[in-house]
Amino acid sequence: MHEFNKGKRSGQPGRRLIGVILSATICRILLNVARRFAYPFAPVLSRGLGVPLAAVTSMIAVNQATGVLGMLFGPLADRFGYRLMMMTAMGLLVAGMLAAGLAPHYGVVLVCLFLAGLGKNIFDPAIQAYAGENISFERRGLVIGVLEFSWAGSTLIGMPLIGLLIDRYGWRSPFFALAAAGLLGILALLLTVCRDAGVRRLHSPGASMWQAWRRIARHREAQGALGFVFFVSVANDNLFVVYGAWLEQSFRLSVVGLGLGTGLIGLAELLGELMTAILAERIGLKAAVAGGLFISMLTYLILPLVGRHFSLALAGLFVVFLVFEFTMVCFLSLATELMPSQRATMMSTVLAAAGLGRVLGALIGGPVWMAGGIAGTAIASALFSGLGLAALFYGLRGWQPG
Repeated sequence: MHEFNKGKRSGQPGRRLIGVILSATICRILLNVARRFAYPFAPVLSRGLGVPLAAVTSMIAVNQATGVLGMLFGPLADRFGYRLMMMTAMGLLVAGMLAAGLAPHYGVVLVCLFLAGLGKNIFDPAIQAYAGENISFERRGLVIGVLEFSWAGSTLIGMPLIGLLIDRYGWRSPFFALAAAGLLGILALLLTVCRDAGVRRLHSPGASMWQAWRRIARHREAQGALGFVFFVSVANDNLFVVYGAWLEQSFRLSVVGLGLGTGLIGLAELLGELMTAILAERIGLKAAVAGGLFISMLTYLILPLVGRHFSLALAGLFVVFLVFEFTMVCFLSLATELMPSQRATMMSTVLAAAGLGRVLGALIGGPVWMAGGIAGTAIASALFSGLGLAALFYGLRGWQPG
């Protein structure tokens, strides 16, 4: 691991970096579980809170706004340090989960899920910027890929555990369990992450968030990256919000069958993250992102061709989400190096652009599906992916890591 921090100013030994990566991955699993468990267990929360199911889905929708609010904390992380922001994020998780467990009322749980989503959008840019600061660019795809295991892990590991807790101890038990685990996560961060990690002492006290964002807006590489992540997020969510309807309508799929499809997507995400960890260093991040997105465009277009047979349709979805996850994780690794002086600001802006893309994709997904079926959805997703590829070439033309 000694080469991970070659040329970086922190000089942390490899063993400490391994500890940071493991601690951060566990913390991110907790944050992802806290944010995502309301999706599959919405009926359980509805019954427990005594509110209609629509009220629970409204809580989930409010949670989407946290991606934009996360932009406010990127400049703070660049100025005051990544460690502080990571612990702040975990503190929000613990406070929200504990409050929801102790006071199980709709308004409290609404705030709880909001805090969990905000915590994720504070933590992610901070740990990604930390990786950019301490790990050589050549090895960054490996480490970001390992960190991103937390996304698939929240589905493949976290959701079954949440189900077991609810079954044995009631619907409030996950809140207490996540609060306790969050406290352990804070302790792990205290023991592994250096106190001054990411602090920018050269920043003047008067430097504003607006100035930080304006520097990003004027940066061609950043413009291209934001365009890329926005368009590919539109493309993916345009399909994601209707794939269940497609499978149900085409194959008369049951709830169990839809669950199988969701499990396959979680497995595809895991394999995509694993591919990044294994292949990104060999291929090169620029080539991996460009090639992955081009293949992603093709996989969208293949979906209508394989949609006549259930097994082929599931295989097609598996490949779509596998390639998408590989492309996105490679892109996140690349984005950490685009603005080295403002890593956390850059990454929080990237996540906000991705969030806006997901919102737009979700809004257009239904109408596109109603108008054109899976063929219309596939063509629209491929076209948005093409726009993302164009933005990538615009921003990274001639760019090389510093």
